Amino acid sequence: MRQRTRKLVGTVAILAFVCIYALIAMALAQGRITEAPKLVQGIAYVALGLAWILPLLPLIRWMERRDES
Repeated sequence: MRQRTRKLVGTVAILAFVCIYALIAMALAQGRITEAPKLVQGIAYVALGLAWILPLLPLIRWMERRDES
């Protein structure tokens, strides 16, 4: 698969994942996190805001791989 095609497929996958992840993160944030102390809320929001990138790192590496010539 050419890099251009991988980037297209990867971009669509990233957009779909982020949309689903955002809904899950909002559900978690509206749940028990609102009852927690402010410090715990801050840590939870930072963790939820950054956690989406970890599962996407292999996909991003795959997208950026050079074409085999």
